[in-house]
Amino acid sequence: TVSHVLVEKGCPSLLHPSLSGTTQRPISLALAMSELQFWTSQGDCEVKLRLSELGPAAEPPVTVHQMFKRTVEQFGKHTALGWKEGEQWKTATYEEYYQQCRAAAKSFLKLGLERYHGVGILGFNSPEWFITDIAAILAGGFAVGIYTTNSPEACQYVAENCHANILVVENHKQLQKILQVEDKLPHLKAIIQYKDVLKEKRPNLYTWAEFMAMGSDVPDTQLDSIIASQRPNQCCTLIYTSGTTGQPKGVMLSHDNLTWTAYATGLHVRLTDANVAQESVVSYLPLSHIAAQMVDIWLTMRVGGATYFAQPDALKGTLINTLREVRPTAFMGVPRVWEKMQEKLKSAGAKSSTVRRKVATWAKGVGLQTNLTSLNYRLAKKLVFRKVRKALGLDRCTKCYTGAAPIAKETLEFFLSLDMPVYELYGMSESTGPHTISLPDAFYLTSCGKVISGCETKIFSPDEEGIGEVCFWGRHVFMGYLNMPDKTEEALDAEGWLHSGDLGKQNTDGFLFITGRIKELIITAGGENIPPVPIEDAVKEAVPLISNAMLIGDKRKFLSMLLTIKCQVNADTGEPEDELTEEAVEQCRKLGSTATRVSQIARGRDNVIDTAIQEGIKRVNDKAVSNAQRIQKWIVLERDFSIPGGELGTLWPHCDHVIENCMYLDIVNHFREKNQLNN
Repeated sequence: TVSHVLVEKGCPSLLHPSLSGTTQRPISLALAMSELQFWTSQGDCEVKLRLSELGPAAEPPVTVHQMFKRTVEQFGKHTALGWKEGEQWKTATYEEYYQQCRAAAKSFLKLGLERYHGVGILGFNSPEWFITDIAAILAGGFAVGIYTTNSPEACQYVAENCHANILVVENHKQLQKILQVEDKLPHLKAIIQYKDVLKEKRPNLYTWAEFMAMGSDVPDTQLDSIIASQRPNQCCTLIYTSGTTGQPKGVMLSHDNLTWTAYATGLHVRLTDANVAQESVVSYLPLSHIAAQMVDIWLTMRVGGATYFAQPDALKGTLINTLREVRPTAFMGVPRVWEKMQEKLKSAGAKSSTVRRKVATWAKGVGLQTNLTSLNYRLAKKLVFRKVRKALGLDRCTKCYTGAAPIAKETLEFFLSLDMPVYELYGMSESTGPHTISLPDAFYLTSCGKVISGCETKIFSPDEEGIGEVCFWGRHVFMGYLNMPDKTEEALDAEGWLHSGDLGKQNTDGFLFITGRIKELIITAGGENIPPVPIEDAVKEAVPLISNAMLIGDKRKFLSMLLTIKCQVNADTGEPEDELTEEAVEQCRKLGSTATRVSQIARGRDNVIDTAIQEGIKRVNDKAVSNAQRIQKWIVLERDFSIPGGELGTLWPHCDHVIENCMYLDIVNHFREKNQLNN
């Protein structure tokens, strides 16, 4: 019968509607792991875990609560969270952190949070964000981060998709987004604002203080009963991917996905337990991403580390101040963060005296060369390297990481020259974050490292060069996409391997190299298959002014390229602005241009810059493996690509449809003016 099939798929709750709310899953319905499947698309189902008999993958599965409780027992008196109030740092121990999460979980129950329903979190990183996230899990709901740059409509989609009972927002600005769509959210029962005073009183709208006090009369036994009913192979967190086409997908992560990945990753990168030497990190990357959650919440919790919160304007320039005050032992930065640090250091170096510049240049040469004497290295370390690390607030940092997007080789070499190796990691929301990570003794420039212990990599259907689709296996592989069985089956094959959609290869030593995306492969009118990413990366490296390069040529006779220039970005909206970055202005000056705005360069308005770009593209073309892989035409666009602009994220597949909409006239007019319009 249908009922028996559902039980076999791990969905006994579908036979017992009363399981929503506080009623518990009967023990008799617990399924043997062998009867389960590796995936599901239903939020209240269980999945089979990819356990092994030996090694890290044999670690007993635990829930989020079990991991948290273990940390409290081992490191309860250690600092867990640190935040600034005015100019003063405040802290909370793990014991205090745990009690705050329990109090919030009881308040969620008081507000009517149902089992397997969402708690959406919309705001910048803070203790309240963490407490909300963990409390939602303890109370039997789903923790759901929402991008702070989301429009009201995008917030509505996520809240509706996860059946959010409660939304927790940072301030009045984020509250307004929810109020605009509140009447379209039938499952919504309450809204909580965790920063600033409420500007208006409304039914079911609460301050953080009101919310935290609300569950004081909920008995501990009620919460403990829900916690005890949770299983490691059940969903507890949803990560909404920005996607490439269509609506975002809700990536379902189980308790085991979070707790095991934290365990295995901590083991792999050799994090130390707090009773030996406490690790510390700075939380500033968007917590709606799994990368930030894994580093800031779960990895740190697993080893009893401390998380310190940056200011909301961190990416406008205050991050460096927080780093100097906290002096973290580990730091994760997306490529743009490392690039901005590089720009600042270069700018500071240009203003130094001649003697200082010469010493710095000499030291960087020593840092980059591995075959120089230890005497030279020690002297360079004393004169330059320590000072640079201290200036960045990274003098205690032994683990510097980059991920979430490709990083330029030039940036990696720049920090390597300063004796600051930046280790690449690679993974997906669907792999609970990391899959491969570089290490000090397993480091290969431009590689994203080796697979985490307990996981496996398979190159599916490799070509003669060994390049094929990168596939993942391990307990970090997600449960499935919420309410999207078709998309889930596309991502996970019958054996349970996660197909990443990325093209890559492994060398004989097990280092993984990502070469592009399967869907990005360009097939020209002449039938030649061309991976665009290496060509795009080569152009950006040849012309440092360029922020984004998009190759076009599918079903066409030749390749063209859309280029954008490095510009300032509005930190609140994510929209690109007309002003160039400091680095871009400096590059212009070196080339002999006085441009300070994108609009002074776009569409061939600056002959000096045009010539420099053409020369850079010529250098790239000279290295092309065939004539079909040469760039024949290019254009500099009026504005950079962005998610708000619709070029990146949900509306930006890497294909020629872009020519047919917002940029079509711009390109046609440009080539017409230059008498280059053919085909």
